[in-house]
This record gives sequence, structure tokens and C-alpha cells, in this order.
Amino acid sequence: MRGVHRFSLRWRVAMVLGIGSLLLTSVLALVVWNLASGYMLRQREQSAVRQAEVNVRLVDESLRTGSHGLEELLTGLTASPDTTILLFRPGRVLTSGRQVDASVLPPPLLRMGREGVPAGQRLIVDGIPVYAVTLPITNAEGVYVEMAPMVQLDRTFRFLSAVLVTTTVASGLLGVMLGSWASRRALRPLTALTAAASRIAGGDLKARLPEQSDPDLTPLATTFNATADALERRVLRDARFAGDVSHELRSPLTTMVNAAEVLRRRRTEIPGTAGRALDLLTSEVDRFARMVVDLLEISRADQQVDDPTPEPIDLAALVTNVLAARPGAPVPLEADGTSPHVLGDRRRLDRVVSNLLDNAARHAGGAVRVAVLRRAGQARLEVDDEGPGVPVELRERIFERFDRGTRAGSRGTDTGSGLGLALVAQHVQRHGGSVRVEERPGGGARFVVEIPEAQL
Repeated sequence: MRGVHRFSLRWRVAMVLGIGSLLLTSVLALVVWNLASGYMLRQREQSAVRQAEVNVRLVDESLRTGSHGLEELLTGLTASPDTTILLFRPGRVLTSGRQVDASVLPPPLLRMGREGVPAGQRLIVDGIPVYAVTLPITNAEGVYVEMAPMVQLDRTFRFLSAVLVTTTVASGLLGVMLGSWASRRALRPLTALTAAASRIAGGDLKARLPEQSDPDLTPLATTFNATADALERRVLRDARFAGDVSHELRSPLTTMVNAAEVLRRRRTEIPGTAGRALDLLTSEVDRFARMVVDLLEISRADQQVDDPTPEPIDLAALVTNVLAARPGAPVPLEADGTSPHVLGDRRRLDRVVSNLLDNAARHAGGAVRVAVLRRAGQARLEVDDEGPGVPVELRERIFERFDRGTRAGSRGTDTGSGLGLALVAQHVQRHGGSVRVEERPGGGARFVVEIPEAQL
């Protein structure tokens, strides 16, 4: 669906491993938390109950013997400054240790103590977690309450939870990193396959996959290389065939062109229908001649038999020479202060500029502006015209061989061979560049060629 962002396969694998690691670690963290916190809490509660049972026996014995040192006894029973002991007797409440209001104790807890049932409950008293133990006094009417602090245990729980949360998050991030690393290694052959296929699509028929030591990848590399070999042989065979046919046509075509030129000079002597037929014949002969020349150049380019050593070329100077050699009104040239240089074949670049100007003259009444610019490390050539423009759906097709856009199938006018722009695309591609057509501001078409600048 359009508009829906999809993650790459690499990131989907990394996210799956990261989420899986996060879930697994979360489950383990919950298990560890429940076991550890439950065990430590039970141990602390049991310790508090045992201490309270020892202390209540001492209090009970003091009350049974009628000792007058009960308050001193309660003071001595407080194990820490945060411990609180409450002794509820009829009409009186004795407090020792940390002073708290007796009303903070839940009534059900005190009621169970008065009914002779030992009980315990976790509470937060004045911001301090405690475990309150309620025990009955057997030798006198009353209830003994001891509040054991759980501050240290609470700190231990906080530390343990922080460690488990940090470990869980770190495990998830580590899973994502491991997934990314593993997927990148696993997809490396696919990346190589994509790069090789892109090079072949760009015209490099020598691109191949390296031999693979992995038995699972060997069939893929072998099949791809065999397919590339077959494609290269087929393309070269077709190129040789086109070249041979075009070469064989040159001799009879030369005769036809010369004969057509003789007839064109005597056009005034051939009136009526015969004259119009002669015009159509000479026009088609001229188009046929250009087509044969273009086919010969395309076949040579496909066979890669005439690639000279690349040389630094001043693109603005080259365009200036091409414009000066063309008949008709001069076309204004716009150039940056420092002319860009490219590394390539001067003859091919001459043909690129000439074909773009011929295309503008043939289909749009001629070029109205030519520009040579520098843009982000690219040498940029722009050719503008004031024609009807190129529809969006045809902006890629017109660079294909024998595609003449909306004029396909027409005869009797100078519509071209359908190979001029295909040659432009092929030559630009051989220079590592790109060509496209845009809408010109103010109307018309703008053909843009971009070639990497040479590092001089």
C-alpha cells in the first residue's frame, strides 16, 4: 500500500531479535523478582514475628510479676531507632522507640490482637515501610504491637528492580545490535547480487558474483553468473548482427542518398503526385541514413570496441564548439564562472550535445537556452526548448531505442530515427552520469545531463 512505511528486511530481523530478547529477559526478570523479593520478604516477616514473640514473653512476664520497670523494659526491647513498640492496656497506651500515633494502626489488626489471634501486616507509617506484628498478652488484658522497620529491605528491592530493568533494556538493545550484525552478514550475498544486477542493468555486462564458499550460496552465484554470461553473449551477438547489417546497408544506402540528392535538385521538374511522392521518398531516405549511422554507433558501444582512454574535458568549451559549428541562429550559452571538467570521450560528449540540440530542433522549434553548471560535484548540462514539453508518462520512454514519443508511426516529416536520445542515454551512462527530462519553467522541456566532475 502507498504511504505505508516498511522497514527493510535487515531492520525487521534486528527488531524481531531485539523484541524476542526483550521478552525473554523480561520473563526471566519477573521470575527472579518474584522469587527473590518473595523470599526476602518472608524472611524479614518471619524474623520480625520471632523477635516480637520473644519480646512479648518478656513483657508478659513483667506484667505477671508486677514489676515496676515496664517502661525501661520496653525501651530496651527496641532493636533500632526506627522500631516502634506499642503496648495497649485498658485506658492506657505505652510507646517505646520511634514515636508514632496509635491511630495509624488498622482497627482490624488491633481487634485480632484483642481477640487473642496473632496477626501481621505491612504498613507505611510516616513514610517508612514497616511490618506490624500484633500479639495478645496472656497474663494481663492488653495487646502488644511491634513495628519492625523494612527500610533496608525496601532499598534492596529498589536496587534489585533497577538492576533487573536495566538488564532487560540492555538485553533488548543488545538483541537489536546482534540482529543487525547477523542480518547484515546474512544479507551480504544479497547485497552483492543487487550490486552486480545493477551494474548489468547499467550496461556493465562483465559484472559477476564472486565464488562462494558457503554451500547454500554456491548455486545462487553459479546460476547468476551463468545467466549473466548468457545475457552478455546474447547482447554481443545482437550488437554484432546490428553492426553487420548496418555496415552492409551503407553501400546501397550511399547510392540511395546520392540518387535522392540528384532527384531533389530536379524537384521542380516533377510536379503533382509524383513530386509529393519524391518528397516523401527523399525524407525517408534521409531518416534511413541517420538510422543506419546511429545503429552502427550503438552496435559499437554495445560491443565496447572503441573506448578510448578517458581524458579531462572542459565541458563549457566543448558545448561552445558544438554550438559554433551548427547552422542557424546562435543559441545563448549560460555557464558558471569556473567551467566544470569531466573525464571521458570527447567524441561521445560531442554526440550527446548534438543529439540534444537536434532533438530540440526537430520536435520543439530549436533550443532557446543551453547551460553548463556545477552542482554538488556534478557537471550539469541543460538544454531548454519552448516546445509542447514531454508528458510525464513519456519522460523515461523517450530514452529507449526506436521510441519517438507521440510522433511514433508518423511519416513524411523529419521525425527522427528514434535512436538519438537512446544514444544520449547510452553515452552519458558510459560516463557514469544520468540524463532526464524535466518541465522547463515557463513552458517547454528541459533536458538535464549530469556527469561526475573530474578531480584535476
